[in-house]
Order: sequence, then structure tokens, then C-alpha cells
Amino acid sequence: MSRAEVSPGRAADTAVRAPGRLWTFGLLRSELVTTFRRWRTLALLGVLAGVPVLVGVAVRIETRAGRPVGGGGGEGPAFIAQVTNNGLFLVFTALAATLPFFLPMAVGVIAGDAVAGEANAGTLRYLLVAPAGRTRLLLAKYATTMAFCLVATLVVALSALLVGALLFPLGDLTTISGTRIGFADGLARALLIALVVAASLTGLAALGLFVSTLTNSGIAAMATTVGMLITVQILDQIPQLHAIQPYLFPHYWLSFADLMREPVYWDGLVKNLELQALYAAVFGSAAWARFTAKDITA
Repeated sequence: MSRAEVSPGRAADTAVRAPGRLWTFGLLRSELVTTFRRWRTLALLGVLAGVPVLVGVAVRIETRAGRPVGGGGGEGPAFIAQVTNNGLFLVFTALAATLPFFLPMAVGVIAGDAVAGEANAGTLRYLLVAPAGRTRLLLAKYATTMAFCLVATLVVALSALLVGALLFPLGDLTTISGTRIGFADGLARALLIALVVAASLTGLAALGLFVSTLTNSGIAAMATTVGMLITVQILDQIPQLHAIQPYLFPHYWLSFADLMREPVYWDGLVKNLELQALYAAVFGSAAWARFTAKDITA
């Protein structure tokens, strides 16, 4: 069919759809640029990058002093006992050290400010001018928060890898199960662990976004999200609440250690990803229902 034979109706539909797609990518790109250019975001990433440096230097000093470092067991922060033998273990140690609080706190700040911050600044109403739409804007906000989850996790991992390479030897490493794997395999597992850690923050990101739709104060939304994070972390440590703990979003966060077993234990990893998907679906839907019905005055 020649261009002259295209019906006016189809041409009009194409003209409407194309700008919509272009606007979607433009909106997402704008959100990404705006978020990662903020001094607050850069400061959070800087703090996260500094954690592996502090851990690595502390382990190095302890090693020079002739004192033992870390403990046994091989799970979570106990990876620190292996750092002196292989700097790659600093990646696992840094992720285990930042995941309970530093990483989720940073995500809570970004997610909590996503909508409420725009309302507080008086720019939310302008972002909703057609053809943006509330659903499209909310999806862009969530995608930007998830991008921050990934970037923040990779910043920790790359910083730890660099510090580990500078301060400690690299090479083949011993898994939790006692088997030896090559450095390339260990590096691949470190990348997979970083991706799992980023995915573990999916539920919290959706929760923070929902909280952000409930208020016009960015500070209140950030404080509420971080407060809920701390509260849930405390509940997850109380033995008497063991019945509800498997349903708390941070319960399986440290299951990424199972990727350092041979063979890999997948049960905890799968449960973690399923739980994060459930939280993302529930609170993502709640955020959409609230945001689409909200009276935007700012």
C-alpha cells in the first residue's frame, strides 16, 4: 500500500500513538536525569560507596594487627572472615552490611520523595499535563526508583571490588559448601548477587511510592517509609513473631548468601523474589488507586 493510499483514520491513529510512545520515553528519561542529578541522590550514592572502603580498611588494619577478623558460619556479614584470603569476598560482605539498613534507607528516601516531593515543590500539577497522564507518570516514577535500586547496589559492589582488589589478593575462592570455584565464576556470582539484592528492594520501592501518594510533604513521606522499614526490621528479629516473619519483606533478604553454595540453594531465593513481587503488586496497585483518584492541587 502506497503512502497516498493510507486512510485518514489510520494516519491519525499513527500520529496519536507515536507521540505517546515518544512522550513515555521522554518522561522516563527526564525522571532519570532529574533524580540522578540531585545532590541528595549523589550524596546517598557517595555514602553507599564509602561503606566498602571503611569495611576494607578496617579488615586490613585488623589483619596487620594480627587479630582474627570476623566469625565463622559464612552467611551474611560472616563473609568478612574470608576477605583477607580473597578480596572478592568484600563484595559479599559489603552487600550484606548495607542491605539491612543503608541500601533500603536510600531507596526509601528516593521512593518516598517520588510523588510527595513534586507536590511539595508545586511541580506535580505541571507534570500531569496531557499527554503525560497519571498512570504513565506513576510508572515512570517507579521505574526511576527501581533504576536507583540497581545503580545503588552496583555502586556498593563495584566499590567493594575495587577496594578488595587494592587491599587483598584475588583468585579462586572457596564457597560456603567448601568447594573451590574459579575467579571468573566467583565474579559472575558476585554480579548475580548484586542483581538479586537490587530485586530484593522491589517491594520496599513500591511501599515507599504508595506512602508518597498519601501526602504532599516529601520529608514526611521519606520519614514514614524509613520508619516503616525500621519497624519491620525489628519485628523480623522478635522470635515470638515467627508466624508472621515469612511475610515481612526483609525476611529473605540475606538469602543471597545461598548463591555462594555448591550446589546453589534456590528455596530462599525464590521465596524472596516471590515475596517482593507480591509487595510490588499490592502496594503498586494501592499507589495507582490512590494517585489516580487524588485531587492534585500542587
